[in-house]
Amino acid sequence: MKLRLLSIFVASLCAANVAYADDDASCRTVRFVDIGWTDITSTTALASVLFEGLGYTPRTTVASVPISLAGLKSKQIDVSLGYWWPVQEKAVQPFLDAKTIDKIEPPNLSGAKATLAVPGYAYDAGIKTFADIAKHRDELGGTIYGIEPGSSANAKIQKMIDTNQFGLGGFKLVQSSEAGMLVTVERAIREKKPVVFLAWEPHPMNIQMKINYLSGGDDVFGPNYGEARVYTLTNSDFLTRCPNAGKLVRNLHFTTDLENRLMQPVMSKERPAEAAKAYLKSNPQLLDSWLAGVKTVDGKDGLPAVKQYLGL
Repeated sequence: MKLRLLSIFVASLCAANVAYADDDASCRTVRFVDIGWTDITSTTALASVLFEGLGYTPRTTVASVPISLAGLKSKQIDVSLGYWWPVQEKAVQPFLDAKTIDKIEPPNLSGAKATLAVPGYAYDAGIKTFADIAKHRDELGGTIYGIEPGSSANAKIQKMIDTNQFGLGGFKLVQSSEAGMLVTVERAIREKKPVVFLAWEPHPMNIQMKINYLSGGDDVFGPNYGEARVYTLTNSDFLTRCPNAGKLVRNLHFTTDLENRLMQPVMSKERPAEAAKAYLKSNPQLLDSWLAGVKTVDGKDGLPAVKQYLGL
């Protein structure tokens, strides 16, 4: 009888804990790192809202790229949604080679880009390629607008000017903050004046202004308009230690349009978590693929739990 009662007790104990069998207990807190770029702040907030809806406790640390990589290596951080390739390749690749950090394939964002652009009316007027810029020197005031001093993008523009590439010798690079550059471009658009500036996507500028990216700059910014991809990084045991949480992390794939729109309220000083919740409420169809096969922290179906959490 005692043996039977013991067996029943053990069975009931196992049943009570079966919901937690997939993820180690340590996984109930998912530790993100945010490298401080608005797109990563926004997508990290989005992921955190989903984890909250599943009953996990997400925590986010804001840190530079080197510190974020060190945190992943030491397993003080679980997940980074912010490996921008190829910009960060030199910093990240040694960790991947040493297998101290894991990279999830495919990327969580494809089709990102960064190169020179013009307003739509300037594009229609003939500034369509890098080679066209010098042809419109007078209308452009011999000026190209970049971002903050010290940026790699500005260095590429200055090198074109210094080497007279595309006939840009004598042009002036104006360096300022991102906000200052955008104010200048918005003023030019109001006045219908041509302007050439550094643009990138994802960024709300792509939905706030009608702009066209210039072709022909592959040798400067890279192919496909300076194409970039963004990958998810995890510490070396996260996916095996936390298969359910890892499933959600693997499922997270974004689009440039999604990030353009998600970043807009964040850049207008709305709290990232509130912006993320509002976006999910307006786009609930995204939950189907992101939560496919994902359970709550206590083993229930994840999709209805998150919908309930969001009030859908």
